[in-house]
Amino acid sequence: MVTLNPPVCDFGALAPDFKLLGVDGKTHTLQGCMGRNGLLVMFICNHCPFVKAIHGRILRDTKELIGYGINAVAIMPNDTVNYPEDSFDNMKRIAEEHQYPFPYLYDETQEVAKAYGTICTPDFFGYNSDYELQYRGRLDASRKDTAPDGTRRDLFEAMKLIAHTGKGPEEQIPSMGCSIKWYEGAQP
Repeated sequence: MVTLNPPVCDFGALAPDFKLLGVDGKTHTLQGCMGRNGLLVMFICNHCPFVKAIHGRILRDTKELIGYGINAVAIMPNDTVNYPEDSFDNMKRIAEEHQYPFPYLYDETQEVAKAYGTICTPDFFGYNSDYELQYRGRLDASRKDTAPDGTRRDLFEAMKLIAHTGKGPEEQIPSMGCSIKWYEGAQP
């Protein structure tokens, strides 16, 4: 497992479009996922210990953000040949087991992950309603440990700010996670 930190937020960068199959059997697009006040695009997977550790907090925050007009979408970009735990069937199982309140999409070609410049799971991209990037940071300070009571919810607070003002916080701390598992010869 290689641990990586994504780069800092490129404020105003437009969200790359996508058209991906979800575990619900439907094809989802960027426009179809957008909420009235913004969209949280999350690159996650099933096997990463960083994602597993914050899974419950991701669910809590995305459910609460719906009330602020912020929708969420999760995209799984990993090589499923060498990482079968991330297979589409396992994506379906995980989404059903945890009752995901957001679409869980399979980036089979890894083209969407490349377009976004994602480098790890989890990697969070917070967009305003004009599809402009306003947040590229961590969920919270806990990383892959249990979050102690009172831990600041960086992602949640940033997305609330975006919902209210269209702008993200100037200071952001990068997420941390496992490297994207690129198919052989596919790494950007």
